[in-house]
Amino acid sequence: MFRTMRSVLSGSGFVLVLLLLGSSRPALALERGSYSMEVFVDGRPLREYAARGTTYIEARKSKEYSVRLTNHTPERIAIALSIDGLNSIDAKTTTASDARKWILGPYETVTIGGWQTSTATARKFFFTSEDDSYGAWLGKTKNLGVIAAAVFRERRPEPPPCPPRIDDNREGDRLRSQAAAPSNEPSAKAESRAKKDADELAATGIGREVDHQVREVFFDEEDSPTTVLQVRYEYRDALARLGVVPYPRARHEDALARRERAEGFDGFAPDPYRGR
Repeated sequence: MFRTMRSVLSGSGFVLVLLLLGSSRPALALERGSYSMEVFVDGRPLREYAARGTTYIEARKSKEYSVRLTNHTPERIAIALSIDGLNSIDAKTTTASDARKWILGPYETVTIGGWQTSTATARKFFFTSEDDSYGAWLGKTKNLGVIAAAVFRERRPEPPPCPPRIDDNREGDRLRSQAAAPSNEPSAKAESRAKKDADELAATGIGREVDHQVREVFFDEEDSPTTVLQVRYEYRDALARLGVVPYPRARHEDALARRERAEGFDGFAPDPYRGR
C-alpha cells in the first residue's frame, strides 16, 4: 500500500475544493497536458515568467502563499508536492516515487497552503530569506527556491489471462459457427472495457498553524510520474539579475539623476516667513 494523503472538507483553513473547470480554467496556471499548478498570494495567482528554459515567479517578502493543483482529467491521480526540496506532507527529501502524495479525484482542485504537521493541522508557507527558511532549520538547503509537483496516474489492473485453447474439433466447429453469426456482444464488451479503462535570495518558512484535516487512502500508483510541474521563485532584484524581468531603477539612482540636474542660480531666495 502506498502512503498517500487526501484533504477532506473542513470549516476553516485551506481545504480540498471541488471545482468544475471549463471556460474558467486558470489563465496563469503552469500546465503540462491535463494538469496545472498555480502559486497564490493574497488570493491572486502570481504572474509566471518563462525564461532560461524554466518558469519563474516573483516571491513577495514575508507574504504567505499557497499552491493550487488541478486535475483536468476524468481519472484519479496522486501528486507529490515539494517546497524547497521538502515534501509538503512530512518535510522529507526523497524521490518523487517514494514521496507521500496528495490524491485528487476526477476534475478536482486542491489548495495546499502549508506543511502538514498532523492529521488535523498544517503550518503556512511564507516567503523569507534562506537563513530563516524551514530548509535551513532542518539543515536541508540544497534545493531552496523550487516548487515542484510530480503527477502520478493510478495503475490500471492487468488484463485477465487468455482462456486455454480447446482442441476438440466439435467444440472448435461450434465456436467457429458462433463467431460467424452476427453479434453485437464483442463490441459491447469492448465498449464496456473502454469505459472502465503540471543580494537576499528567497526561500520558504514554516509559519502560523491552521486547521487542515487529512486522512490516508489507498492508491496504487504507476512506477514513474506522468509529468512534473515546476517553478522557481526569486525576489524581484534576483529576477532582474537573472535577466528574467527588467532591472528596476533604484531610488538612489533617481536621486542622483535629480542632483545632476541641479543648477547653481535660480532667482531670489524665497521667504518662508512672508505671508504669516
